[in-house]
Amino acid sequence: MKAITLSADHHLALQDLPDPRPAPDQLLLAIRAAGVDRADLEHAEGVPGREVAGVVLARGPEVTGFVVGDEVYAWTDGAYAERAAVSEGTAAHKPAGFSFVEAAAVPRAAVAALQALRAAGTGEGDVVLVADAASGPGHFAVQIARALGAERVLGTASPEDDDFLRELGAEPAGVLPQADVVVEFTGGETTAAALRAVSDPARAVSTVNPAITAAGGRYASPTPSAADLRWLADLADRGLLRVALHRQLPLALAADAHRLLDSGEVRGKLVLTP
Repeated sequence: MKAITLSADHHLALQDLPDPRPAPDQLLLAIRAAGVDRADLEHAEGVPGREVAGVVLARGPEVTGFVVGDEVYAWTDGAYAERAAVSEGTAAHKPAGFSFVEAAAVPRAAVAALQALRAAGTGEGDVVLVADAASGPGHFAVQIARALGAERVLGTASPEDDDFLRELGAEPAGVLPQADVVVEFTGGETTAAALRAVSDPARAVSTVNPAITAAGGRYASPTPSAADLRWLADLADRGLLRVALHRQLPLALAADAHRLLDSGEVRGKLVLTP
């Protein structure tokens, strides 16, 4: 199979590798698309990528929830390739109305958003502030907060993204105003600002900065979850979740995708296709 590999000196290259062999509890997927996530920029060595959508080619003997031919999406390692072995516990049937490209944009970014909002106890009547709301996880968080019952959703982003935020259902906020819940996905100064924006620090959540806990905030390290993927698929099938695709690139241009994401100019998600 063709796959992107990352060397120790952080060079991305397209290479020929053996097809993976699924373990007893795994699926072998023919990958149709792979999402590009900020966590991929920190990948050490091997085949990067954590977000994938594709078709089941084979399954291990312990797999019970999928059959050959099923269209699935998953959070897994080694997504920048033509094939991947995926644990059943990190996969779900893809949203029926989503293309493979749209589905591949979801697994880590949207699960991170969902888990952060749940960690903050987001519910009916809350005012929710999403920092960097035009990003991959941010634009999902805006939509998920609405689905969880938030009365208002505020979002910070560049001024040129204001109309985009309104389309998602968020009110653009130039600075971090007061809110019941704040979720952030970038760290740094944004973490400190998130803590200042809430009266109860336990309702300020970061998915990237564990230091937030020193001031009473919550650190929600994203965790693969088939149950969360099923929840998100249901949300999408009800028309309550959409993907903002910034650009689709061929797998061979993974290095270009990483440079683009690192530039901070991406609105929504980047997706690679084999």
